[in-house]
Amino acid sequence: MESERINRIKVVLVEQNKTGKWLAEQLQKNEATISRWCSNTSQPSLEMLVKIANVLKIDVRELINPSNNEK
Repeated sequence: MESERINRIKVVLVEQNKTGKWLAEQLQKNEATISRWCSNTSQPSLEMLVKIANVLKIDVRELINPSNNEK
């Protein structure tokens, strides 16, 4: 069973040529936490999504998958 893709953090990191390690350092979070967010096994809070968007210099809406059915 494929997990549902709720956020686009991993996609945006790839698009910006940045790593989960880099994001973890920027947010002062554990790399494992970032990995779970990127794989959609857990989700950041809305407040954290806003912080992630700010760090990545994008609109927070770009982090939310508009179609949870996307493959």
